[in-house]
Amino acid sequence: MEIRAAVLRDAQVLPPYAQNKPLKIEKITLDPPRSREVLVKIKAAGLCHSDLSVINGDRPRGLPIVLGHEASGEVVGLGPDVTELAVGDHVVMVFVPSCGCCQPCLQARPALCEPGAAANTAGTLLGGGRRAHVDGNYLNHHTGVSCFAEYAVVSVRSCVKVNVELSHREAALFGCAVLTGAGAVLNRAAIKAGDTAAVVGLGGVGLSALLAAAAAGAQRLVAIDFNDEKLALAKTLGATHTVNPKDVKNHDELIEAAGGKVDYGFDMAGAVPAFEAAYALTRRGGSTITSGLPNPASRFSLSLSQLVAEERDIRGSYLGSGVPAVDITRYIDLYKAGKLPVNKMLGKAFTLDQVNEGFDHMATGSNLRDAIVFD
Repeated sequence: MEIRAAVLRDAQVLPPYAQNKPLKIEKITLDPPRSREVLVKIKAAGLCHSDLSVINGDRPRGLPIVLGHEASGEVVGLGPDVTELAVGDHVVMVFVPSCGCCQPCLQARPALCEPGAAANTAGTLLGGGRRAHVDGNYLNHHTGVSCFAEYAVVSVRSCVKVNVELSHREAALFGCAVLTGAGAVLNRAAIKAGDTAAVVGLGGVGLSALLAAAAAGAQRLVAIDFNDEKLALAKTLGATHTVNPKDVKNHDELIEAAGGKVDYGFDMAGAVPAFEAAYALTRRGGSTITSGLPNPASRFSLSLSQLVAEERDIRGSYLGSGVPAVDITRYIDLYKAGKLPVNKMLGKAFTLDQVNEGFDHMATGSNLRDAIVFD
């Protein structure tokens, strides 16, 4: 079938993206789904820094590629051997397809799925191969999803069926922002009522982490970002302290403004200074957790003696450190119960033709969770 999609053919394009147009809206051909694959009509696709980092070259990917990895849609076609989904089902896409058979999957760690990681690196679907092409020249898939398009062929292992009562704009949030941010707090950190936490970086992932920490009963909850409007929003979402790094000169002043050190410091910005701030805010015996994905060349340094003497813990968290099929369902249940109000972080809506303008808005740092919305 012929569809329209946002294709990235050259990386490291500089903003303004509306002018330089790194993403070109092209007519492409989409092959029908093969075994264990489905055809999904995309309804909403979130704009995430993980997509922007491919555009600006921070996360190199094989080109050309159809970008997009956070989405909700409706199943409109089934490949052979698909039994767990039906035409008409609403699904949220997951950006790491899990085979269910490798050692990490068997240990309930699908984020570390070995075939899934290999497929994402190669730009293929989990079952191998590519389904989108222009004049017979195949395009790479972005994390097995490629949702900046009217339709996508994806593995059933990239889909989680969700309640049809949820709007697609809301549902898309759970595929990356909520899954990643809430999972880092509830799974990786396993925050308990009375714990203290700091979240550095209030994008979609950071705000989701903040909401989850508040829902878990964090006693002192510190929000840190360069944008004062986001800090004001964080106050309404449960933050007890807010800090703009522009207002402090060093880590000592940051700690004072935060009301002291915390049990858990979360870097959700994916930048070395953000991680260093989260680490500085973490108390003796505490944990610093990062879910951001900076340029692979990024490095940080720390005192090994401090790491030992203070029994510090540094952890990475990917895909929310859980099982998406379980977590997405429970996070949606928390949302419907009013305990995880992720709708408050919905940002601007753009059309597919406005995708470059959407990334310009993201680059300002003022965005919440913007999205491409399809009719």
